Amino acid sequence: MDKKLGFWALAALITGSTIGSGIFTITADMAAGGAHTGAVLIGWLICGVGMLGLMMSYFGLNRVRPDLTNGVYSYARAGFGEFVGFNSAWGYWLSALLSNVSYMTLLFGAVGYFLPAFAGGNNLLSIVCASAVIWLLNMLVLRGVTEAAVISIITTIAKLVPILVFVVAVIMAGAFKSEIFFDNFWGDGSMSLGAQVRETTAATVWSFIGIEGAVVLSGRAKRASDVGRASLTAFLGILTIYALVAVLSLGVMPVSELKELENPQLAGVLERAVGPWGAALVNIGVILSLAGALLGWTIIACDCPFSAARQGVFMKAFARENRHGAPSFSLFLTNGLIQLFIIVVYFSASTYQAFYTLSTAMIMVPYLLSAAYYLKLTLKEQERWRKGDSGSLKAARLFALVGTLYGMWMLYAGGLDYVLITTVLYAPGMVVYYLGKKERGEMVFRRPFEAALATALALAALVSLFLIGTGRIKPF
Repeated sequence: MDKKLGFWALAALITGSTIGSGIFTITADMAAGGAHTGAVLIGWLICGVGMLGLMMSYFGLNRVRPDLTNGVYSYARAGFGEFVGFNSAWGYWLSALLSNVSYMTLLFGAVGYFLPAFAGGNNLLSIVCASAVIWLLNMLVLRGVTEAAVISIITTIAKLVPILVFVVAVIMAGAFKSEIFFDNFWGDGSMSLGAQVRETTAATVWSFIGIEGAVVLSGRAKRASDVGRASLTAFLGILTIYALVAVLSLGVMPVSELKELENPQLAGVLERAVGPWGAALVNIGVILSLAGALLGWTIIACDCPFSAARQGVFMKAFARENRHGAPSFSLFLTNGLIQLFIIVVYFSASTYQAFYTLSTAMIMVPYLLSAAYYLKLTLKEQERWRKGDSGSLKAARLFALVGTLYGMWMLYAGGLDYVLITTVLYAPGMVVYYLGKKERGEMVFRRPFEAALATALALAALVSLFLIGTGRIKPF
């Protein structure tokens, strides 16, 4: 792929893939999980601090290790070995797949506001149309990543309009009521504050999935300096938007009503504030937003195994390119798996929330490994900060520690059920890892701990399958 992406293209791709659906649903999703106003605000505070730590970890890694051009995978590999690095890439890839599945469900749910035949986004008509969209995107990206990124810039601008209208309209219409905002602020006592805060974790992490997108695509950047700047710029802008929308929503409708709204819930909030035109505007925004997010995540999803294959861990087939320089094999397999999950949506009647929760569970490990590697560098390779412009070592160490602790928090708050479920998705990757090693004539596991980790992962997957089969945990 000879064409490179500049600062604005990277920032737009990040924003387009991050502000996908979370902005339109998260506050009500938290309410549905039992979180009241106080817990929601604490959840956002934890997310803001934690994600800033992660974001600055990626920013710092890009400065001290500019040679690692496939961020999520290469950071985990450099820090903890090839098998751990492979699983980081595998988990990130599957997270992107599941993101697109959830986006498809919400997309046609939003279309259902205007065309009732699509109501719910998971009926047969929705599944057929979602399948058509999947392969349309496949055809588009086959023409080249840079051309597709231009469309992402356009949809990013378009999606921000209804969000800004929401903020202005709620304020100007006087729909925000302080008595609603402060009513039942900490809940009714039936659920502890800690449990309420944990219920916010999946939604807040989901809202920021994609914020590291410029680092993942760092090999496509015109200048290495664009990667960190684009990531940080996108993060600060997105956090501001999320905070405004959350606070205003909690002042328009009480939690008891928010949790009863149908997807996309922000439409119901704006309808309460300004009337039916508000709901129509938000649904249009969802459709435009998801159009860009689907495109952005298709690009990111197919690029991750493609880059890993070029670095020698995924099988060589994943590194195939067409005449436009697009990762053709990776792209077809990615969308083939998305198609499979879309069929699962229909037969299991799964919702948008089910797939985004699973997507966040998959990406928590890659996030944690990236921050942990940065922390490792600040502790064991301090000389890197004495060479060139790499910033303050103390600040780097603080951000790395915050990012690592937040990664641990995400795993804890996500719950044991979802940790077990993710092992079922991680385990098949070992076959790809094994085949990739064999076709290059390399030893499969170079360190004893890698073999031990593979064994533990396989056993955990078997336990998880047993619990799923007996109905003790539900993946969708």
